[in-house]
Amino acid sequence: MRYNFIAIEGNIGAGKTSLATMISKDYNAHLILEQFEENSFLPKFYKEPEKYAFPLEMSFMAARYQQLKDQLLSMDLFKTFTISDYFIVKSLIFAKKNLPPDEFKLYATFFNIIYQQLPKPELLVYLYVETERLQSNIKMRGRPYEQNIQDEYLNKIQEGYLEFIRQQKDLRILILDTNKLDFVNSEADYRKIINVMNRDFDLGVHRIIF
Repeated sequence: MRYNFIAIEGNIGAGKTSLATMISKDYNAHLILEQFEENSFLPKFYKEPEKYAFPLEMSFMAARYQQLKDQLLSMDLFKTFTISDYFIVKSLIFAKKNLPPDEFKLYATFFNIIYQQLPKPELLVYLYVETERLQSNIKMRGRPYEQNIQDEYLNKIQEGYLEFIRQQKDLRILILDTNKLDFVNSEADYRKIINVMNRDFDLGVHRIIF
């Protein structure tokens, strides 16, 4: 792969983990996967979002920071590059949508401190998937605490990501519209994504519709 550190991002159910895992196996990459299932606040948040939003977002930020700090700042001589199924900025995006303004202001203060301490991806890939297909993917993978996620929430998170992307000038961002692809089950579709990711992109936002 052309880039030394790639982060895959996208909405809930977009296929981030699947794509990152497939690429890591095929290209001998150091794989970093978010450990969201270990967060005890997540099922509680989906039941009572107003009560558990702040502890959920704080715990996620702390866990993501510690994981990325440990793994990105240590060298693995047997791997050719690093790929992650998340970028630390997702903490800020979700928090902005889930927290009231006063709590988000406090949260953002902590986030900005840790954000400066972590390496930025050389390529940030955003998997753009429409809400109907996201819901289908969520149902298919069958995590109990996700089954009642509403379209409104998914739309809100997607909007947060796109808002962040529009504001970036110092990141190399690739938006891949994968609505018509099945890269998990189709080798041809998977290769389409790989071929695009191996292009030489300038800083800024680049959008590919398959």
